[in-house]
Amino acid sequence: MSTAYDAIVVGARCAGAPTAMLLARRGHRVLLVDRAGFPSDTLSTHMIHPPGVAALARWGLLDRVTATGCPPVTTYSFDFGPFTLAGSPPPRDGTGVGYGPRRRVLDAILVAAADEAGAEVREHFNVDEVLVEDGTAVGIRGHGADGRAVTERARVVIGADGRSSHVAKAVGALEYRTKPSLQWGYYAYWSGLPVTGFETYARPDRGWGAIPTNDGLTCVVVGWPRHAYRADPEAGFLATLDLAPEFAERVRAATRQERFLGGSVPNFFRRPHGPGWVLVGDAGHTKDPITAQGISDAFRDAELCADALDDVFTGRRPFDEALAGYAAARDAQVSEMYEFTTQLATLTPPPEDTARLLAEAAGDRAAMDRFAGVVAGTVPPHDFFAPVSAAA
Repeated sequence: MSTAYDAIVVGARCAGAPTAMLLARRGHRVLLVDRAGFPSDTLSTHMIHPPGVAALARWGLLDRVTATGCPPVTTYSFDFGPFTLAGSPPPRDGTGVGYGPRRRVLDAILVAAADEAGAEVREHFNVDEVLVEDGTAVGIRGHGADGRAVTERARVVIGADGRSSHVAKAVGALEYRTKPSLQWGYYAYWSGLPVTGFETYARPDRGWGAIPTNDGLTCVVVGWPRHAYRADPEAGFLATLDLAPEFAERVRAATRQERFLGGSVPNFFRRPHGPGWVLVGDAGHTKDPITAQGISDAFRDAELCADALDDVFTGRRPFDEALAGYAAARDAQVSEMYEFTTQLATLTPPPEDTARLLAEAAGDRAAMDRFAGVVAGTVPPHDFFAPVSAAA
């Protein structure tokens, strides 16, 4: 049977749809499948930090996101109790602005863009099996809403199907640098809850954040240690907010519009390529959502992966060489943030020298902007914490 596609992308959200779009824009034959239909929601911290916003601008999609009425985030604030750091991230790739759109809004835009680029999009399609022949992934077998079994073949199968990736399991993608789930997080949407940009709060063994999103709503995400409050998330949610009375008062004056959602997230890297397969987004690398890096990471992976596979499909580089470059670039770009994020997710007080550095930054506009840039992904963590390292 002849190969029908250059790439089959499994998963059509913020990693898979851009990957399919970018490959299709370069003239490659792409099939994009997802068991969901669009628009639809999924578990998410929503935030697209400036590097991800810059990617949307490069793709010509930023205007579509802003046209939905999602408010821009220009200020990041971090309330540590005794002091607050509030700043604006230094720009990266021309922007220091973030957005927190609902996933039903963002993902529908991305899927439509993939379709417009020429990718074949199949919604409500379940992948039952990744076809592997002589150790190489060669396609998928699945079914649509009608239940009819379908087999499709491709030069490459791309897993963009999240941290529980069916593709990763099927090909035996090895995990490394693994860390356990570090906290439980729950979120809900509130109307009538004014916030100033991206607001975050840190208290002993607790942390939470608030992000403005579409339709005048604010998403409030609360994290606590894995052993606490699981039996009654709402009680734990509200009790946590009481650690910052002013914010708790704002929430109690607001109206919760949707049910609580959440859970716990593991931390890992997976080898993102092998014979006939590639992983992008959470399928290849997942970390705790406390720094809300997932969407921006997915966009970066999409660009790196599409560049590598374009080299393969056009014959400029062999598969192993091109995808080894993709893997190395991904790991180099996320490793420092991975360690920073997983340390924050322990919800333990920082070391004394780090706490002193944060306190000294309060009121220093340049320092607060740099710290905002760390979380926003425009400033490498070592650029802010270098004084601590130098003193060690």
